[in-house]
Amino acid sequence: MGRPRSADYEAKRKRILEVAAPLFARHGYDRTSLSMIGAAAGVAKSLVYHYYRDKDAVLADLLRRHLEELVAAVEAAALSDGRPAERRLADMAAALLEHYRDADAEHEVQIAHLKLLPEPVREELYALERRLVRLFTDALVAAVPGLAGDRRHLKPLVMSLFGMLNWAFLWFREDGPMDRRSYAELATRLVLRGAQEIAGEAASSPSRSSRPLVQAAS
Repeated sequence: MGRPRSADYEAKRKRILEVAAPLFARHGYDRTSLSMIGAAAGVAKSLVYHYYRDKDAVLADLLRRHLEELVAAVEAAALSDGRPAERRLADMAAALLEHYRDADAEHEVQIAHLKLLPEPVREELYALERRLVRLFTDALVAAVPGLAGDRRHLKPLVMSLFGMLNWAFLWFREDGPMDRRSYAELATRLVLRGAQEIAGEAASSPSRSSRPLVQAAS
């Protein structure tokens, strides 16, 4: 029989992940050691091994928890409760951006280091990312039904919204002229208006929506 877990087992694991995220973001995955993580957490390296077998396990658990919390927050905002579809999409964007509060390091690590994990772990985490994309794709189609089946525009529109939200950590300031919800509303409105215009053009003239806005010089 294995040794029973201590009452603060999960709290200590969480603390290790909390200090690992900024270390990975600041120094990079390769240059961050378990000794550094232990020192930042205030525990010996040997105790880190009690919770995680190696550095890959720390990174995997860090990203898994981050993505699962993102999915849960967006799923909660996506629940259909009579809100207009446009409002629901904006609420989902706001939930995503709000969850990024105080999680810049985790987000940066996700972008830069997820690809370094072993393939089975990567696929598990990519599945969570795809779940987020599907939630927003379904919400955008609900708001702009004319996009249903539009393979040319639907994914670029969804990924454009993600781009505006996911990279906001590079410039967004909490004391700036716009709070998180206001920026989420702005990003959603930009994508929605573009989507509505594209869907309207496709409905009125299918050939028009497939032409580039700027013609190449002859």
